[in-house]
Amino acid sequence: MQPLRKLALALSLWLASCSRDGGRPVVVGLAGPFSQPRGVSMQRAAELAVKEINARGGLRGRPMALRMMDDSGRADVAIRVAQALADDPEVVAVIGHLSSGTSLAGARVYGAGRRPVAMISPSASSPDLSGINPFVFRVCPTDLSHGAQLARYARQTLRARRAGVIYIDDDYGRGLRLSFAAEFRRLGGTVLEEDPSLPATTSLEPYLARMRQAGGIDVLMLATERGGAELALRDQTRLGLRWPTIGGDALTGIEGAGALAEGVRLSSAYLSDGPGERNAVFVAAYARAYEGERPDHRGAGAYDIVQLLATRVFPAAGTDRGAVRDYLARIGNGVPAYDGVTGAIAFDGRGDVPTKSVVVGVVRGGRIVTESAP
Repeated sequence: MQPLRKLALALSLWLASCSRDGGRPVVVGLAGPFSQPRGVSMQRAAELAVKEINARGGLRGRPMALRMMDDSGRADVAIRVAQALADDPEVVAVIGHLSSGTSLAGARVYGAGRRPVAMISPSASSPDLSGINPFVFRVCPTDLSHGAQLARYARQTLRARRAGVIYIDDDYGRGLRLSFAAEFRRLGGTVLEEDPSLPATTSLEPYLARMRQAGGIDVLMLATERGGAELALRDQTRLGLRWPTIGGDALTGIEGAGALAEGVRLSSAYLSDGPGERNAVFVAAYARAYEGERPDHRGAGAYDIVQLLATRVFPAAGTDRGAVRDYLARIGNGVPAYDGVTGAIAFDGRGDVPTKSVVVGVVRGGRIVTESAP
């Protein structure tokens, strides 16, 4: 074959390959409890970010796509979901999981095997996730930050001297309870009780009654999820108690409980009324896409992860799993931090974002609004 014909053939094959690659999507896994209310904002915000990216032309001409899998908020299902995503050769990174228990379960899968894949959680806050393996990252503060900020708020703003704690007996609840109690005591407060609950618990009245009999408390700390918090609030009402009530970010959504939740304070890494033009643009876009709804911290974190991958990681590292993980590890360590709607994202050597701060919000008129910041 003549040299010119060989060159022409090689060029045509290269162009065909580029064309095929250009039409093939860059696939990112999305894992969370999407059949549950707490997973809705995460799913919607991730989908919004992908639509925005593809409207701008995608990733050098390639569209971005989500491979969404529902983990039902259960560790055993999360393991199966993680295995399916890790085994899928098209998946180049995973956004998820939402909660600490499912993230801890999935993390061991994503970091194992012949082709490990990076997992970036928007909202899993258990300290046990820190440094669990080199392929695990998160864009939210840990329970150590949430608990300490709530304790400072209780002592310094509410002037509380005696606290009672009710916690859900899982990784999230135990972590938040321990960090709150340690800081509250360090600040000179007394933790009267630390009582466990389970999702199947139908009444918290015995705990509340015992706190009242012991002389009462100045603040009730709920290291639970929304359902447990609503149960505690209803039981307080039945007992005629009106203790100031605070809790962690898992209480997000309780603003939908109406008058029952009015005045409840909760910690969060993100509130939609936060400062900055970038956040204002995101909140407005979310409201347009989802009929006036407002994103929560899970959604904002997922949105940031999608945008981080699309605008910083994939253009610099490509779509090889190992290269993606290595570039993520450099963000904030040789590579500038990413300025997202939740603030600056800069990972440390354990996959955490230690510079992220926690704010305290209060339920007012069916919305969570910022009450205090550090």
